[in-house]
Amino acid sequence: MYKKVLLAYDGSVEGRRALREGAKLAQLCRSEVFLLAVVEVSSIMTPEAGLTIPIELQTEDYKAILNEGTERLKALGFSPTARLEVGDAGQKIAEVAEEIGAHLVVVGHRPQGALARWFGSIGSYLVKRLRCSVLVAQTEISDAEFERLKPAEIAASG
Repeated sequence: MYKKVLLAYDGSVEGRRALREGAKLAQLCRSEVFLLAVVEVSSIMTPEAGLTIPIELQTEDYKAILNEGTERLKALGFSPTARLEVGDAGQKIAEVAEEIGAHLVVVGHRPQGALARWFGSIGSYLVKRLRCSVLVAQTEISDAEFERLKPAEIAASG
C-alpha cells in the first residue's frame, strides 16, 4: 500500500508523535522510510524580538535532531534515508515527497494560534499540493507500544 513513507521530523513533541505513528504504519506496510528535517528560514529570523539566530546554529541543531530520529528508526529495524533541507517546511516537504515518489507523507500536528490558522497549516498545504496520502499524526503511542515495534532480534539484544 505505502511503499515509500516520508516522515517529516523536527524533534518536537508533535514531531516525535508523527515519527512513532509513521514508523508503526511503515512497519505494517513494510515500507521504505525517508526522514526529513527542515530548517525553516522564518524560524531563524525573529525581527519582532530583535534577534536573528545564525543559520549555522539552526542547521547544527537540526542535524542533531535528524540523527536522533534516524537512530530511533534504526532501533526499529529500518534503514532510513535521512535528509536536511533549508527553507519553507511545507514547500520542502512537498518537493522531497515528489522527488522520491512518496506514497505517504507523515507530519505532526501543532496547535496554532488564530494567525497561523488564517494562513493555513503545513498539513493542509500538503493535502492541496501533493498527489499522495498525507497523515497528520495525532495518535499518542506509548513508550511500551513503541518498544513492541522493534524486531524480536533487536529487542532481545537491546
